[in-house]
Amino acid sequence: MRRTDSKAHTHPMAGFTLIEVLVASAILALMALISWRGLEGMSKAQEALQTRSDANQTWQVGLAQWRADLDNMVSLPNIPALDWDGRVLRITRQHSQDPQAGMQVVAWTLGNGQWTRWQSAPLTQRDVWAQAWNQAQIWGESAGQPLPNNANEVVIHAIRSWQIYYHRDGAWSNPLSSAGNNSALNPMNISAALPEGIRLVIDLAESAQVQGKLTLDWVRPTFTVNKQ
Repeated sequence: MRRTDSKAHTHPMAGFTLIEVLVASAILALMALISWRGLEGMSKAQEALQTRSDANQTWQVGLAQWRADLDNMVSLPNIPALDWDGRVLRITRQHSQDPQAGMQVVAWTLGNGQWTRWQSAPLTQRDVWAQAWNQAQIWGESAGQPLPNNANEVVIHAIRSWQIYYHRDGAWSNPLSSAGNNSALNPMNISAALPEGIRLVIDLAESAQVQGKLTLDWVRPTFTVNKQ
């Protein structure tokens, strides 16, 4: 009887050559680089969107505070409720949290390239109010700078310039002009000297995330149109 050989015949496995390994490694490295750049681009886009969103939110909060200061403006005998000298807008208003706590003097200005707000402590006496009113005027000279006297200020946003217009008798005018400033017409009636509305025009800084020109009109809540 004839014996057969039962040993299995094995064939050697074909391996990758050095060139194939190098090509594969280069392709993987290229794919990793493309993926990393894509992730980096997405991250930068997300950061830009977040920065813009934060800037818009800051503006919304600042403009809401602006309207709140004007809405809560109070007219008292022989106490100015509103004053604009071309640089600082001063407002006498009810206390922001508790009207029973007294009044506050708030001021807005362009300081060190920033639209900035300042407020006093609660006021219950006329002489203390007068000190705060004068302090707001002095503050405008150093607003936006890191000084001890500016502890009560809040920086809103970077701007290039700003302007205020008053609405009286159906027209907008510069408060510093004879048409815009009629407080001398009736000095005993402070409320009559208040404008019917105030227009805020801000030229935003070029480097800011929110650019262009912003215009916001405010109407005095107690203003009524006389029907003839």
